[in-house]
Amino acid sequence: MNPNFKRAGVWIPVIIAITFCAGLWIGSRLFGGVQEDDVFAKVNRIMHYVSAEYVDDVNIDSLIEQSIPDMMAKLDPHSSYISASDFQSVNDELEGSFSGIGISFNMLTDTITVLEVISGGPSEKVGLMPGDRIITINDSLVAGQKWSNERVIKNLRGPRDSKVKLGIKRATSPDLLTYEVTRGDIPMTSIDASYMLDDQTGYVKVNKFGRTTYAEFLNSLVDLRGKGAERFVLDLRGNGGGFMEMAILMANEFLPAGSPIVSTHGRIPSAESSTYADGTGAFQQAEVVILLDEFSASASEILAGAIQDNDRGLIVGRRSFGKGLVQRQIELPDSSAIRLTTARYYTPSGRCIQKTYTPGKLESYGLEIADRYNHGEGFSADSVHLDKSQTYYTIGGRTVYGGGGIMPDVYVPNDTSGISTYYINVANAGLLQKYAFNYADRHRAELKKASGVKELMSMLPSDDVILQDFASFAQRTENIPPRWYYINLSRNLIVSQLKALIARDALGTSAFYEVINGSDNSVRRAMEEFRNGTVHIPVTANATKSDR
Repeated sequence: MNPNFKRAGVWIPVIIAITFCAGLWIGSRLFGGVQEDDVFAKVNRIMHYVSAEYVDDVNIDSLIEQSIPDMMAKLDPHSSYISASDFQSVNDELEGSFSGIGISFNMLTDTITVLEVISGGPSEKVGLMPGDRIITINDSLVAGQKWSNERVIKNLRGPRDSKVKLGIKRATSPDLLTYEVTRGDIPMTSIDASYMLDDQTGYVKVNKFGRTTYAEFLNSLVDLRGKGAERFVLDLRGNGGGFMEMAILMANEFLPAGSPIVSTHGRIPSAESSTYADGTGAFQQAEVVILLDEFSASASEILAGAIQDNDRGLIVGRRSFGKGLVQRQIELPDSSAIRLTTARYYTPSGRCIQKTYTPGKLESYGLEIADRYNHGEGFSADSVHLDKSQTYYTIGGRTVYGGGGIMPDVYVPNDTSGISTYYINVANAGLLQKYAFNYADRHRAELKKASGVKELMSMLPSDDVILQDFASFAQRTENIPPRWYYINLSRNLIVSQLKALIARDALGTSAFYEVINGSDNSVRRAMEEFRNGTVHIPVTANATKSDR
């Protein structure tokens, strides 16, 4: 667009007017076959005059491209537009793989630091190692340039069999090492952790519902059963959802034949569906607890709702996000796409758990989680607002509510113990991660010999030594003084997080959860419910439980 357009002093009213017209005009173009009635004829004529006679040159295509997101945002909070340039990266995570070099990394002091090299991936094949610092990418300096994670990912990913040249700084070499890595297909796993909590209990952390999630999930359950697991904790905290089909398949593993899982209802016949368990699930007799929090959404809520409404297990944690809208992704001729809400989904009891929203008011919708905390919901079950006008009943007669997320059977408040001003200062400065990485980097050869988390923990110094060393590190690197009164208030929190982060840097992501869950209140509460025999819910139960 001609820059004089902005200087003309009519930028705002003109862009609003044209955007409105473009929005209508787009409708006729996106959804071909719409009869051109008087409205569309009028819009087309306006666009023609703007293009032909407006005082400055106007790029109509660019104007339309800018107006589409605004138009979609006026429908509901989850309908959206994906530009052609963003389409591939947006879909990579859910599709389960992408082409890249096969590393996980972190940005420490403006340097790309390799945390993990995927076994069998392109980077391992050329000799990259955890702890390597990426100084240059294709001869361009990246260290110290304040690149965002998104920019790094964009430069490291690329078409399969394409090459990327990396300049690597390694602690054992005074010279910059050069590696040419041929990009290949990199699987993106959905399971962050899978291990035994005790001799009978398996734990599985699911981070999303992508194309490969069900297969990964089932493999984890089978592996844990082989280790003695008779009951399972499924951790869906922070899981924002993904493909509904994966949640249905996962629920099917636990439910007897004929059990309802989810239904969808929309304006058109193709949006109507009802899904039931087919009786082939291999874990129908296993006890199950699902962990939720305020960031568990969509497919996470489908799975949790199916388990809760069928009285098949317990939900532990805090009220989930409340996303009950179903999107259909429609790819457009220019390789862009829209995600259009076509239905609402309903749990087996008949409740829609979509929280309320006002079309076009995205900001207030996005702040709803913060509002929960402001009125105390994160810390007390009594502060949870439940819409009593939307009362439903599980198969066993327990009361559940619609209108805003899945309320857990057992509420566990957000854990703020150990939060002090000292902890906030070091956490905000990223010092926990930096210290853990530096420690793991200095002792990497030794720590890598650990056969598992238990042995690795035995290799670490005492809690007092770690805490003293960390306090010195914080003062040395960020000039944060060791205020021991506040350090001692946060002692357990700091030490447990440092140990978990060291375990992650030495052994991988699963090791992080194996350590941190030892002090996690929701995991502890799940284990308590198993021990108390309350996970098998009696059909006569008629009330949900709060934190006792």
